[in-house]
Amino acid sequence: QVQLVESGGGLVQAGGSLRLSCAASGRTQSNNFMGWFRQAPGKEREFVTGISGSGGRSYFADSVKGRFTISRDNAKNTVYLQMNSLKPEDTAVYYCAARPYYSSSYIQYDYWGQGTRVTVSS
Repeated sequence: QVQLVESGGGLVQAGGSLRLSCAASGRTQSNNFMGWFRQAPGKEREFVTGISGSGGRSYFADSVKGRFTISRDNAKNTVYLQMNSLKPEDTAVYYCAARPYYSSSYIQYDYWGQGTRVTVSS
């Protein structure tokens, strides 16, 4: 089992920044692909970004390209999501998730955190 715990959410004004963290514990594997998803009220969970086990490859949804970055520190078993130039439409609960390989489909992920809420005010 892998346990994932997100942190760093909060309330921020449009144009501001937040950094989310996802700490992994349990049977962690540094080669796991780590994804960030978000779910706004009444909407389906959507892929935001993800990073390969080595950190060498990353993927982004078009809606966040150029504004969000993802990184990981395998020594700390932690993945980071840096969110800049935030917009009200970024408001959602953000989840990190793990699986062996890249996928943008949330149904294919094996492990999930409990989520952290991000609210962007206009």
